[in-house]
Amino acid sequence: MKVQEARYVMSNSDYEKCPDPVLPEYAFIGRSNVGKSSLINMLTGKKSLAKTSQQPGKTQLINHYFINESWYLVDLPGYGYAKVSKVEREKWEKMIGDYLHNRENLICTFVLIDIRHSALAVDLEFMAGLGEAGIPFHIIFTKADKLKPNQAINQMEAYRQKLAEVWEEVPPMFITSAEKNEGRDPILEAIETYNQSFERTK
Repeated sequence: MKVQEARYVMSNSDYEKCPDPVLPEYAFIGRSNVGKSSLINMLTGKKSLAKTSQQPGKTQLINHYFINESWYLVDLPGYGYAKVSKVEREKWEKMIGDYLHNRENLICTFVLIDIRHSALAVDLEFMAGLGEAGIPFHIIFTKADKLKPNQAINQMEAYRQKLAEVWEEVPPMFITSAEKNEGRDPILEAIETYNQSFERTK
C-alpha cells in the first residue's frame, strides 16, 4: 500500500462522536513517550501529521486521520505514566476503554512497545485486557535504531516467549524505527489485507 493522502479529521473524547463507523479503522496506542506520533508520521509519510512532544501525555483525545480516502488511522492517548491527576487518568482510561470496546468498525489495535525494555506489567496487563475482550491486536516494537539489529530481534523473541507463557496464540509483531523509516511496509501491508477483507464482507 502507498499512502497517497493523509489528513487530520477530528478529535473527540466520546467514541459516539467519532466519524460514522462505515470504513475500516485502526487504533494506535502505547505507554506515554513510546514514539507513537513519530511512528504515525513515518507510516503516513507526513512529518507533522501527528504532533510529537518530549512531554509524556501529549495526546489527550481520540484523534482520527483519514488515509487514502478509504480508512481511518486513530491516535489514542497513551496509558501508564503521564504527569496528570488521578481523576484525569481515570477519565482517559474510560474514554479509551469505551472506544476500544464499542467502536464497531475497529478492525485491529496496534500496541506500541519500546523495544529497549523487557516486558513490563503495564503493557502485559493492557494486552491481557484486549485479549479477554476479544479485541484483535498486533504489537509494534518502536525505537529499533537504539539497538543493534540482532539485539532488536532477540528482544522481540524474548517478548514472544513471555507472551507464549499465557497466550495460546501470540499476536503478530513488527519491528520499527521511525528514525530510519524501518518497518513501514509490513504494517501497511497488514492493514491493506484487512481492508480487502472488509470490502469483501460489506
